[in-house]
Formats: sequence, C-alpha cells, structure tokens
Amino acid sequence: MSDRADEYRDATSGAAAADRAGGGRPPGGGRVPLRAPANRVARKAVTLWLLEQVFWSVVLVGGSFFLARWIDADRWSWLPLWLVDGIWWLPVVVAVLVVPGAIVEPFWRYAVHRWEFSGDVVYARSGWISREWAFVPVSRIQTVDKTQGTLERTLGLATVEIRTASHAGSSTIKGLDYEVAAVLAEELARRAEELRDDAT
Repeated sequence: MSDRADEYRDATSGAAAADRAGGGRPPGGGRVPLRAPANRVARKAVTLWLLEQVFWSVVLVGGSFFLARWIDADRWSWLPLWLVDGIWWLPVVVAVLVVPGAIVEPFWRYAVHRWEFSGDVVYARSGWISREWAFVPVSRIQTVDKTQGTLERTLGLATVEIRTASHAGSSTIKGLDYEVAAVLAEELARRAEELRDDAT
C-alpha cells in the first residue's frame, strides 16, 4: 500500500473521530457555510482531462475542416453566397472557440474537484462551468465500483462510482490515484455493510 493510501486512511479516520466527538459542528447546532471537501483528486487527473480535451478538439476542428471542404467543393446553392465563399473560416472559428477551453478546463476542473469520506457521509464536489455538490449517506449505498478506462490505467488513475437506490443520490469521484480509489472503495463497502448489519 502506498504512502498516499496510508495518509488517506489517517485523514479519514481522524475526520470520523472528530465527527463522532462533535467536532466541526457549531455550538447550538447552527448552520455553517458550505465548505470545500478536504481531499483533492490526483494531480495526474489534469493530464487525463487534457488528453481527453485534445482528442475532442481534434475531432471538432477536423470535422469542421472536412465540412468546409465538402461545402466548398459542392458549392451548396441553398447557402448564401457570402457563407460559401467564407466557409474556410469555419475551422478557424471552431479552433479559436474550442482550443482555449480545452487547455483551461483540465486545470479548472482540478481546482474544483474534491472529495471527502467523513463519518458516515461521502461528500464530493465536481464540475467546472457549473458545479455540483453531492452528499451521499453511506447507509444508503447499494454498490461501490472502482473503474479504469484505458487512459486512466495508463496514468495509474481510477474512478469510484457510488450508487444508491436513487439515481439522484449517487455520485462519481473521478481522477483518483488507483491505490487511493481502492482504499476508498473498500472502506465505503465495509462501512455500508456495517451499517446494514446494525440496522437488522
């Protein structure tokens, strides 16, 4: 087991102990501002998201190039003449719109994506333009899956998918180091089983 996985165990056990002792709750049960989850995803997630964005940028810019070539060769009569004459601007415009976003998005997502397993709740934040905060009670978890795509496997990353009976209550944590994802999935499954046993 790596040092990262051991650090994760220490952090989650400390957070759980603080929750049981009442730490983190304001006196009198008052409300607290929504804070960011404690743990960042792996730094290598930036590389994963950057490679994905480069792929889709090539698809979009390449597709717009072939579309422009097709329109220019056939001279589509139902299009305005000015549009047909300037059709070679299409790939340029697509590139100008897509490429900066493809470069910025991975770093933005890395700054936003966070997760935390504290006490009996999984707390995750994701997104980049719009953001999503997910609070999943461990007692409602039905399955915990650890998955790896081809790029994730190459980079040593994994995704933890947490499913409850309600789709709205489910959550996915992407961009985790493989060993951290393995520990998280194992602990979530163990804790969910303990809570089910306690309820029977």
